[in-house]
Amino acid sequence: MNLRRDVFQAIADPTRRAILLLVATQSMTAGSIASNFDTARPTVSKHLQILTECELLEQKQNGREIYYYINAKKMKDVADFIEPFRQMWDDRFNKLETIMKNYESKK
Repeated sequence: MNLRRDVFQAIADPTRRAILLLVATQSMTAGSIASNFDTARPTVSKHLQILTECELLEQKQNGREIYYYINAKKMKDVADFIEPFRQMWDDRFNKLETIMKNYESKK
């Protein structure tokens, strides 16, 4: 049975988010990514597989090495989905800030 990986389940894991941050600025091999974690390399490989299946990471082979890099288009799709929620929370925090300032000035 072939289950489709969900992007939001993938980024829910803190290790996978850390991997995305690592490769955000430069492509890296699995070994160089794994060296940043205190887990077994097969565990990191599984995280890389999930991120690749979700299309958040892409692979490029250079000789014997496979480099992982961010799929910017997919990350933009995720950011575009989240944006309305961010705006909603910004509006709520701004209203709360206004209420708190009014409350403090009345003291």
